[in-house]
Amino acid sequence: MIQKTTKKLVVANWKMHGNLKQNAALLTDFVENLAHLTHTKVVVCAPYPYLGQLQNLLQSTHIAWGAQNVAKNEVGAFTGEVSAAMLRDFGATYVIIGHSERATAYCESDENVATKFVQAKKHGLTPILCVGETLIEREAGVMEMVVSKQLDTIINAHGAAVFADAVISYEPIWAIGTSLAATPEQAKNMHLFIRNKITNLNLDAANRLKILYGGSVTPQNAVQLFLVENINGGLIGKCSLNAQAFESICHAAEAAST
Repeated sequence: MIQKTTKKLVVANWKMHGNLKQNAALLTDFVENLAHLTHTKVVVCAPYPYLGQLQNLLQSTHIAWGAQNVAKNEVGAFTGEVSAAMLRDFGATYVIIGHSERATAYCESDENVATKFVQAKKHGLTPILCVGETLIEREAGVMEMVVSKQLDTIINAHGAAVFADAVISYEPIWAIGTSLAATPEQAKNMHLFIRNKITNLNLDAANRLKILYGGSVTPQNAVQLFLVENINGGLIGKCSLNAQAFESICHAAEAAST
C-alpha cells in the first residue's frame, strides 16, 4: 500500500549540538539554498534553548521547526520538563517522540512515549514517533515484533486513528550514528510492514501518515533510500549539522518526489 501524497519530509535532528553563531550560519544557509523546493517539506528540530532563535530566523520562511522531546504532562511541578503548550509558544509545529537515545539514556518507556504522542497531537504539534530494533533483535529476526509492540502501545491506548497526519520514523538502533544504514531492501520491508499495520486498522490514518527512514542517512545513500516505496523522507542526525550534506539530502528527496 502506497501513501497517496508524494511530498517528502526531511527533518534535521540537531541532537545536543549547536550554539547561537553556528545555528545562525546553518539556518541562513538552509533558507537560501532550499527555498526552491516545492515537493519537500523541511523541518529543523533543535535543543530547547534555541527554539526562540529558530522562531526568529525561520518564521517568515518555508522551513518549519520543532523540538526533540516533550513532557507527558500539561503543567505542574515537573522540574526540567517542557510542555507541548510551551513548545507552541515558540512556534514549534513538530516534535520528536521516543528517540532511541532517550530510551537508552533515560529509560523512557513505551507507555511514556504513547502519552507524549497524544499530548503533542492535542496541542497541534505533529509528533515524529521513532521506532526501531537493536542489532541483536534484527539478527534474531524479531524486528517486526519489536516495532509492532512499540506501535501497539499507542494503538491500544488511543486507537489507530491517532496516526492520521502524524509521522513515524523507522530508525534501526544499530544504524544510528554508526555509518551503517539499513539497505534499501531492509528499509523497504519495514516501511511496508508499518504501513500495512496501520492500513489494516484505519485506512484513512494510513493514507495521511508519513513514514521516514532515519539512521546514518547520507547524501550518497539518500538517493536510493528516497526512491523506495513507502519511504516518505528522512530524519537526519549527523548530516543535518553540515549545510552542504543536509541540503544534498533535501535535494535527493525533492528529486524522488518529482
